[in-house]
Amino acid sequence: MTIHIPVMLNEVIEYLSIIPTGTYVDCTLGEGGHSEAILQKGGKIIGIEQDEEILDIAKTRLIKYKENITFVHDNFKNIKEILVKNSINLVDGILYDLGLSSFHFESKTRGFSFRYDAKLDMRMDTRNKVTAKDLINSLSERELAQIILTYGEEHRANKIAKAIVRERPFTTTFELIKVIEPIISGYKRIHPATKVFQALRIAVNQELEVLNKSLDEAISLLKKGGRVLVISYHSLEDRLIKHKFRSWVKEGWTEIITKHPIRPTLQEVKSNPRARSAKLRVVEKKI
Repeated sequence: MTIHIPVMLNEVIEYLSIIPTGTYVDCTLGEGGHSEAILQKGGKIIGIEQDEEILDIAKTRLIKYKENITFVHDNFKNIKEILVKNSINLVDGILYDLGLSSFHFESKTRGFSFRYDAKLDMRMDTRNKVTAKDLINSLSERELAQIILTYGEEHRANKIAKAIVRERPFTTTFELIKVIEPIISGYKRIHPATKVFQALRIAVNQELEVLNKSLDEAISLLKKGGRVLVISYHSLEDRLIKHKFRSWVKEGWTEIITKHPIRPTLQEVKSNPRARSAKLRVVEKKI
């Protein structure tokens, strides 16, 4: 299993402006790369991770910092409730890295990747009931097309949805890919199934709804001078974040620190190609 390389690690540490003994929430703990760097700077971490398998990896990686990190198996949409349970009122910074973990991408059994023939699952939290298989096999053609168009920004959504309904039921990723490939043949920049898989993953995990709810709560949990950092990887996330940050500015809550999103350096993209689409946006609380 490939170890996840934290995206824009230097930039995250710089923009968090870490205060020794300050408290920071890593809403997407993953395998612990960003949190490890924060802990090394003297910060304390509330690490939230909804995938129990990945959480176990982080616990092993960060065991020497166990006095300064609280591991939480939960969804970051519950950030306020999580802090209340841990008797924390306000924090010094909140980080979201919304990218798919290397653990998920490399998993041969969870159905996130089109490289492996696996069950159509795509749940980040296996306690949730709805899988990609459920959506693919039960939604109407219109509903499927809407998901693929809205969350995948795939303009051939209607054709794909029609083919899915015609050929279903589906059980595995390769069965689904076999139907998608002829419709998107000839487009070689990315795998033909990339946008459909993205759309299904977002729908299964309700990613945009979860992010919106969490951000609404996050701003009230920051100390004055505290910062929210969000790394996004596709336009749907980035658009939501940009509008949310602007609304906070209008309400007088925050100042935008990054007038334009920060992008990874060419050197980083060369060493970690998955960082190529990343965008980092930062706001600081004023009151």
